[in-house]
Amino acid sequence: MKFFKTFDIAASGMKVQQKMMDVTSNNIANAHTTKTADGTPYRRQFVQVASQDASAFESAYEQASMNKEFSNIFEETGVGYAGRGAKVDGVREDATDFNWVYDPSHPDAMKEGPKAGYVAKPNVNIIQEMTNMMLATRAYEANATTVESAKSMAMKALQIGKG
Repeated sequence: MKFFKTFDIAASGMKVQQKMMDVTSNNIANAHTTKTADGTPYRRQFVQVASQDASAFESAYEQASMNKEFSNIFEETGVGYAGRGAKVDGVREDATDFNWVYDPSHPDAMKEGPKAGYVAKPNVNIIQEMTNMMLATRAYEANATTVESAKSMAMKALQIGKG
């Protein structure tokens, strides 16, 4: 049943890209937010991605598999795969400095100090966010194509088995 891992891996990639799209959309929506609930400007966020560990069921299935000789052929020849998919490891805040714009008439402008008259704007770069959005869209589409190709191959295999 290793064939179904293709679906799992592609689905995990699609979930990651969906989260990236959500976070990027949030960044774009808050690109001009100079005051959040804690009184500071919005800080850009990004998704931290990590390799997905094998599930407990998958490990138990592999240990109980009756067709171990077939599985060993792939491991011995190095033809097998090492991936288990991707997962969102968390959403982090970008620690880069805010964009400082001189606008003394703005209600959130600094009243005193070396940055008097400057307004701290979010550290969101719209061009970078749009690029991230296109990247997430293309990666999502690539994973969806993988699912469709695997589904097509499974259907062909079933047709061969019928005849």
